[in-house]
Amino acid sequence: MEAPLQTEMVELVPNGKHSEGLLPVITPMAGNQRVEDPARSCMEGKSFLQKSPSKEPHFTDVSRFEGKTSFGMSVFNLSNAIMGSGILGLAYAMANTGIILFLFLLTAVALLSSYSIHLLLKSSGVVGIRAYEQLGYRAFGTPGKLAAALAITLQNIGAMSSYLYIIKSELPLVIQTFLNLEEKTSDWYMNGNYLVILVSVTIILPLALMRQLGYLGYSSGFSLSCMVFFLIAVIYKKFHVPCPLPPNFNNTTGNFSHVEIVKEKVQLQVEPEASAFCTPSYFTLNSQTAYTIPIMAFAFVCHPEVLPIYTELKDPSKKKMQHISNLSIAVMYIMYFLAALFGYLTFYNGVESELLHTYSKVDPFDVLILCVRVAVLTAVTLTVPIVLFPVRRAIQQMLFPNQEFSWLRHVLIAVGLLTCINLLVIFAPNILGIFGVIGATSAPFLIFIFPAIFYFRIMPTEKEPARSTPKILALCFAMLGFLLMTMSLSFIIIDWASGTSRHGGNH
Repeated sequence: MEAPLQTEMVELVPNGKHSEGLLPVITPMAGNQRVEDPARSCMEGKSFLQKSPSKEPHFTDVSRFEGKTSFGMSVFNLSNAIMGSGILGLAYAMANTGIILFLFLLTAVALLSSYSIHLLLKSSGVVGIRAYEQLGYRAFGTPGKLAAALAITLQNIGAMSSYLYIIKSELPLVIQTFLNLEEKTSDWYMNGNYLVILVSVTIILPLALMRQLGYLGYSSGFSLSCMVFFLIAVIYKKFHVPCPLPPNFNNTTGNFSHVEIVKEKVQLQVEPEASAFCTPSYFTLNSQTAYTIPIMAFAFVCHPEVLPIYTELKDPSKKKMQHISNLSIAVMYIMYFLAALFGYLTFYNGVESELLHTYSKVDPFDVLILCVRVAVLTAVTLTVPIVLFPVRRAIQQMLFPNQEFSWLRHVLIAVGLLTCINLLVIFAPNILGIFGVIGATSAPFLIFIFPAIFYFRIMPTEKEPARSTPKILALCFAMLGFLLMTMSLSFIIIDWASGTSRHGGNH
């Protein structure tokens, strides 16, 4: 029987024609095979597809495609998928948890993210699938595929919205500084709504139309370099911004000798309350602490991009992809902690939910902060196309599962997504709401719940019985995700309700 298993690799997913071939129960031989050695591809193809031995690829949804992306480029792409606007909210998270509690939570989320990637890779190795939605289909049929696609769509739309929100809020400040304007004007080039549309059309859309994710490795590397510069600037500014900020501190940071004089005067005039304000907290619990876990979960979500990056990896293996994931998470973990720590120690409880905005209180015309803004804008702009790839694939799986690749559909989905996201950004009140809601809903599903329950359903009982330790751990992992999601949503709803009552219905 002819098995039409080809697909266009730009989408990195099955075209749906072989879906029926994934439905039969896997034989015990298939359950005991590992799909990480190319030499076993014939045996795996025979096990999963029940065909005569031939040179079939060992992953059913990536036939006719040979990965060419190097280890380093894959690290760049995955690191760029992890890192984004979340780094700007972590100092605010630390201010509402304290240093020690923040470090504990950040470490826990990083380790759990790595474990969930392990579950995804193990599940994909069993059934020969490298698409998140198709793992859901293999585990629970059409409802599982639609649930995974919906979660990916919501998560990545939230991520892209937060990136474009930064462009909307920061780009006018950059232009204002370049033009040396004391106040914003009403000109169109100072309007963030117009600017975010302009950036989307001229930069993001052309990159989003590329056919393969691996092509974005170079832009990902440049984006990471921009965020490293941001981190260096945050650490540097910690030692040049006095605490507390004097009322007339603006326009003084360009003269460092003047800064030191101001700092000495502030230290002489500081009151006990101000001294307490500039003392770091190690454990803090308040109404805003509820946003901390969603912000951290949001900052480590890269799971929809893991399998597409795995697909394009040169000489792929599960062990190699796990190393890429662990390295990417470790690098982002260090960057996240340092950015949060030094951002918090600069402004303490005065830090805002978007760190760069807080520096405007110091000196809106500071050249270093201007360069940092440009670097962050560049980084988040180059990240949007990478995050858009899984969303487009998810929409393909939900609406066009049996269709061959079409350039027209490829372009229209990208244009439609960017249009919707731009509209959301134009009307979004603030970035914290995006972090909180998305981080508390779709992020727990993608990090905790789906990888665990997919693993539990896909891993053959002949290899791991339902009561085996790995499957029990997977169920506990899923339950933890449900618990965190319920708690976070409850606290956020309570905070919104209390805020609405305090402000007479306007939060």
